[in-house]
Amino acid sequence: MGIVSKVRQFYGLMRSMDSRLQKVQQSLGRIENVQLAMLNPRSLCEYECQVYSQWGEDGLIQYLIRQVVIEHPIFVEFGVENYTESNTRFLLMNNHWSGLVIDGADRNIEFIKRDPIYWRHNLKAECAFVTAENINELLKASGVDGDIGLLSIDIDGNDYWVWDAVKVVSPRIVIVEYNARFGPHRAVTVPYDPAFNRAEAHYSRIYYGASLAALVSLGSRKGYDFVGCNSAGNNAFWVRRDVRSSALPIMTASEGFVPSQFRESRRRDGTLAFLSMDEEQRILNDLPLVDIP
Repeated sequence: MGIVSKVRQFYGLMRSMDSRLQKVQQSLGRIENVQLAMLNPRSLCEYECQVYSQWGEDGLIQYLIRQVVIEHPIFVEFGVENYTESNTRFLLMNNHWSGLVIDGADRNIEFIKRDPIYWRHNLKAECAFVTAENINELLKASGVDGDIGLLSIDIDGNDYWVWDAVKVVSPRIVIVEYNARFGPHRAVTVPYDPAFNRAEAHYSRIYYGASLAALVSLGSRKGYDFVGCNSAGNNAFWVRRDVRSSALPIMTASEGFVPSQFRESRRRDGTLAFLSMDEEQRILNDLPLVDIP
């Protein structure tokens, strides 16, 4: 057998092993979710289960779709990178939802389109740098509008401004990343800049996004009730008010706030700095923020 044939055989074996591993992941995720469904946890975050998500959002989403009637099982998620780790992949593969994912890097979209999930499931992947000005056109151009099941926003910057701008879809469940460093009480966000880049905004990379209180205020104005956060302290969950189940209590930002459990601050040379909360606050205190009423 020639070297080319051996390489092809090797990559074929790797793809086969990856497919089998994903099936095992999904099976374990289904088993864990069945077990969680039979329990009576005291808080939302106790439903966490990690299959493809970064922090256990798979289990939280499964719990929410058991509580919320979903008429159109469609999701939109942006800021997905190559989609191997995401909030909606388990929804796509386990629950057979259809969806749209958006990322700003060509290489990530090319990776997604080479992934077998792209032909095995009803998934669209678009390359775009999402802004408040283009989000609605991006959704309409992809044929996504009206009542959908879920919207997930994680763009490390203009999250508040983009959610505020979304008009063409009315998701029943919304997930938005918040910056816990702003605390449970301050309603603030970084100023809007359509070209915002977290790595360039400040070398520490902790200056981005919005506080939980700011997002809760925005959600309320848009007709959404805040129902809790994940245990890592970076993702918050909302349910549209007209479809919220009584099993999902409405929370204030202070009641539902979870401080971040990870340390991702950087030094000027890009290496991890492991700053304390006080050290992070000293950095953020010198940077411009917009107060949200």
